[in-house]
Amino acid sequence: MSHIPRILIVGGGYVGMYTALRLQRRLRRGEARVTVVDADSYMTYQPFLPEAAAGNIEPRHVVVPLRRVLHRCEIVNGWAVGVDLQARTLEVHPHQGPPRTLPYDILVFAPGSVSRLLPIPGVAECGIGFKTVEEAIHLRNHVLAQLDLAASTEDEEIRSRALTFVFVGGGYAGVEALAELEDMARDACRYFPSVDPGDMRWILVEATGRILPEVGPDMGRWTLEQLRARGIDVRLNTRIESAEGGRVVLDDGGEFDSATLVWTAGVKPHPLVRASGLPLDDRGRVRATAELTVEGHPAVFTAGDCAAVPDLTKPGQTCAPNAQHAVRQARTLADNVVAALRGTDRKAYRHAYAGSVASLGLHRGVAQIYGRKLRGFPAWFMHRTYHLSRVPTFNRKVRVLIDWTLALFFRREITSLGALSDPRKEFELAARPESRFPERAEHPSQEGRPGPRAAEERSGSPVSAERSGSPSPAERR
Repeated sequence: MSHIPRILIVGGGYVGMYTALRLQRRLRRGEARVTVVDADSYMTYQPFLPEAAAGNIEPRHVVVPLRRVLHRCEIVNGWAVGVDLQARTLEVHPHQGPPRTLPYDILVFAPGSVSRLLPIPGVAECGIGFKTVEEAIHLRNHVLAQLDLAASTEDEEIRSRALTFVFVGGGYAGVEALAELEDMARDACRYFPSVDPGDMRWILVEATGRILPEVGPDMGRWTLEQLRARGIDVRLNTRIESAEGGRVVLDDGGEFDSATLVWTAGVKPHPLVRASGLPLDDRGRVRATAELTVEGHPAVFTAGDCAAVPDLTKPGQTCAPNAQHAVRQARTLADNVVAALRGTDRKAYRHAYAGSVASLGLHRGVAQIYGRKLRGFPAWFMHRTYHLSRVPTFNRKVRVLIDWTLALFFRREITSLGALSDPRKEFELAARPESRFPERAEHPSQEGRPGPRAAEERSGSPVSAERSGSPSPAERR
């Protein structure tokens, strides 16, 4: 039986998924076996994360299930932890069970990037990123929970802390996340009579002298004016010095308490990149050729955030780590993999940057497309139109469009479901003896779940059983 080559794709993000999609369309049946390795079973369309966090789009509609769209590929969920370039194998640790060693003939190395943290005291303990759908959902629930808290307490210190929201990083992720969440929170205030939009404090901290450099200096200045006109405190040329215990200290002398610290100050290549043994540039990215192979390794291809791909339209520079390049690089990469299998010529990746679009909340945006500058409603409409055309699969396009259509007739939901992150807490609380119930609420009732009294009134609950003389579950154990 003849050997069927295995194409092993590390990463199920933009590059990984789009490469696999194109390969399963272009490869003849039996020509090669495609395996995709990723810790998650879905690909996240990151440009829609701000809208998912704001409640404009259902979070499930910004992710694409890999097993559904890559029906001709093998999907392995687990952590890729090491590459043996000599033996041509990849070590994978599934979420449970022993590690696996997967051989390959051609490797597509695209693990992507992670948040770039700086050694600032307290950030790792208090901060949250904005790269995954889990982080977007958590942030939405957290912001709404802070409004619930502010409306329910009479302690001015707690109230001020709850209503102070800090975002670090003035790039796309930071500006869009802040603008969408501020817009959502302002809209939600109509349901909190004791919370006025002016009571909230939204702060954007940026280390350089401008925000949104991707849309050019003019549109960046216009965006800055718009954010400040909405009462958002934008601090340029400012760095955060510490955030221990939620106490945020800035190098411009600013100091305040905040229960919300969102870190969007850049990304860095995935830790697997440094452990791979592949050649790296001075920024820790894999050195790639114009044909998207790794320098010195013709059987290893790479692209996306983790790769330093030469920009042939700007000699001496590399392509920006964004979705626009990643999707197009994946197309060229897949074609070159097929060419390698069939022994035909490969082609170089060349793409002139088309421009950038950003959303600043409902009906507000900024864009620069092929040199043309748009702002306000036209830019917001362009943002939605462009990304709707780019979100993978017809299924997701329709679902996102339905979400937007329904939003025309109904207001956004303001329910905080933060308790989803700890679903066993109520069950564990119910199993406690009565003497362990706290005098004051320190349990899920703060997040909208029943308190001890409600648990006590349920028939058959441990509390009522203990009061009737029956042993509690803890006593029986």
